[in-house]
Amino acid sequence: MPQIPPDPPRSWRDKARTLLEPTVVCICTLVFAIFALGLSALLLTGNNPRGRDVVSFWAAGRQIVQHANPYDSASILKIERSVGFSDQSQVLLMRNPPSALCLVVPLGLFGLRAGALIWSLLLLAAMALSVHLLWAMLGRPRNKLHYLGYSFAPALLCILGGQTALFALLGLTLFLRFHSERPFVAGLSLWFCALKPHLFLPFATVLLLWIVLSRSYRILAGALLALAASSLAAWLLDPAVWSQYAQMMRSSGIEREFIPCLSVALRFAVHPQTMALQYLPALAACIWAILFYWRRRTRWDWMQDGALLILVSIFASPYAWITDQSLLIPALLVGVYRATTRAQLGLLALASATIEIAQILGANLHSALYLWTAPFWIAWFLYVSAKAHTQASQWSL
Repeated sequence: MPQIPPDPPRSWRDKARTLLEPTVVCICTLVFAIFALGLSALLLTGNNPRGRDVVSFWAAGRQIVQHANPYDSASILKIERSVGFSDQSQVLLMRNPPSALCLVVPLGLFGLRAGALIWSLLLLAAMALSVHLLWAMLGRPRNKLHYLGYSFAPALLCILGGQTALFALLGLTLFLRFHSERPFVAGLSLWFCALKPHLFLPFATVLLLWIVLSRSYRILAGALLALAASSLAAWLLDPAVWSQYAQMMRSSGIEREFIPCLSVALRFAVHPQTMALQYLPALAACIWAILFYWRRRTRWDWMQDGALLILVSIFASPYAWITDQSLLIPALLVGVYRATTRAQLGLLALASATIEIAQILGANLHSALYLWTAPFWIAWFLYVSAKAHTQASQWSL
């Protein structure tokens, strides 16, 4: 009887991979479980929402309900101190444009706890619907890789903080879903993206160029109608709201805040008083976006080609918080389904878990420690895309 040859000796890389993969899975699962428990406690027990950005939206809603200026820092601070803000605390102001007021007015009809709970549930629903639609657009694969979208740290931080980036994510997702079948609806959905217009500058540049070349004017009509209707509603609620918003932006002091992103870091490093420096990366990104689109204009795919476009838009934005990176979920899910190894997926999950660990340990959202995140997502996406392209080329030989 012939002898079975012994297995070849395993390399140190194989041994390391055998130990590393389950370790990464355990770490990511544990960190997500801790974060999910905190989020569940927030939603179920109504923990005190003081200090979360949702307070600024609730206070703005209260001002509108009382026919007052929603951007008046003195009045907003008085409202915030009435619900427990300390005398040393700084005012939390809503910085979204007046067209967003129709979204926050209903919050003013409730108390802070009830309003914060409703807001958190809406954010959670926006994230869940977005990930589900993206899973469907990516072919409804039977694996559960899209669950990485539900556990993406910036999205969870967005819910915890009560920020609006997940509404913008929903608008982006609805546009991707309906731009070819129902262009007018796709245009209406872009209203949510207008909640944070500075995050979409290269994306919007290509979108306008694509609309003209493809004659998709119903998308433009839907977007303009939604913006006009919401702006009219804001004017009816407060005829002076646009001047009040302009005054708030001039005096908000945002130029003194360090926001951990490329554009702000560039300004602080070169000349902190020159605000124009913050817009140089966005300008360069818009030029790159035009060239990127032009080379692919005859075969442009908003889901596949738009993935890198939105990654660059966030990376080069004039300012972007870690929570704003929730908008990267569509791009990263495209990358997830391009990934060719479990190690590539583990790297993405570990990066997300690192952000969650930093938050559990009490890291401040202003911390420069978050400067690595946006470059990492782009580098990871380009890496898995290159590996997928190489493997596809080998199969075709």
